[in-house]
Amino acid sequence: MTSRRSLWRDLKRRPFLYMLLLPVIAYFIIFKYFPLYGEIIAFKDFRLADGIWGSKWVGLDQFTRLLHSTELLKIVRNTLLLNLYGLVFGFPVPIALAIMLNEIRVEWYKRVVQNLLYLPHFLSWIILGTIVIGLLSPGSGFVNYVLKAFGLEPIYFMGNTFWWPFVYVFSGIWRDAGFSTILYLAAMSSIDPHLYEAARMDGGGKLRQIWHVTLPGIRSTIALMLVLQMGRMFDVGFEHIWALTNPMVTSVSDVMSTYIYRLGLVNLQYSYTTAIGLVQSLVGLVLVLLVNRVIRAMGERALW
Repeated sequence: MTSRRSLWRDLKRRPFLYMLLLPVIAYFIIFKYFPLYGEIIAFKDFRLADGIWGSKWVGLDQFTRLLHSTELLKIVRNTLLLNLYGLVFGFPVPIALAIMLNEIRVEWYKRVVQNLLYLPHFLSWIILGTIVIGLLSPGSGFVNYVLKAFGLEPIYFMGNTFWWPFVYVFSGIWRDAGFSTILYLAAMSSIDPHLYEAARMDGGGKLRQIWHVTLPGIRSTIALMLVLQMGRMFDVGFEHIWALTNPMVTSVSDVMSTYIYRLGLVNLQYSYTTAIGLVQSLVGLVLVLLVNRVIRAMGERALW
């Protein structure tokens, strides 16, 4: 009751500040919560002519079909492997970039590097995918041109099932690492400078300062980003995959999002793909809750 009264008093004191929340609240209600109504389709044999309520109720039949699907194992494996590669290779990169940028003392150079790192995040995957394919082209790509200069055979990166996952992961790092660096730089700005002075007085060099001051100072931010990353372990963005995939690598590039697109939008199997999406969301929720609980047990600040 006390918290409600304090919230109401604060609302009356700063009404225009709270009005800024209205577009955000409207966004989540319209695009995140209202579509949950459509999850009913997962328990029906949905037909467009009959509508959601008019379609036949089939209970858990769609989930049973999913469990007996011959493609399920391949799709789950590809989804988890690509996310695991992204976690292992991609998660430490923004931390390392933030640490290096934090050590730069020439402000104009630091701003230029930051802008160059952030820029790919604001480009669509269609543009970035075209650039990646062009750079890795076996005939005219810059990477294969360098390989030829060293007397090596050109590699068809985009058509090779071994190299394609690496292309996917490192293109994702190229696009998103710079933007994630912002969060770590913001966390580093709140570290007390006297801690660095104390470390220097104790004879600690740069590496010791980073290990004993910088990393502990951003530990809670790292934990928070890890929780959010784990929530996406069962999900792969559609645009990234679609911009880089081709029929030669579907054995490693066919994931949950492309499978849902192919069956749901192309083959009109709405009920089945809704069931897949529901399972995908539930697994993501369980992973977030589990990792959040583990981080709290370790004494770190988590999402809640």
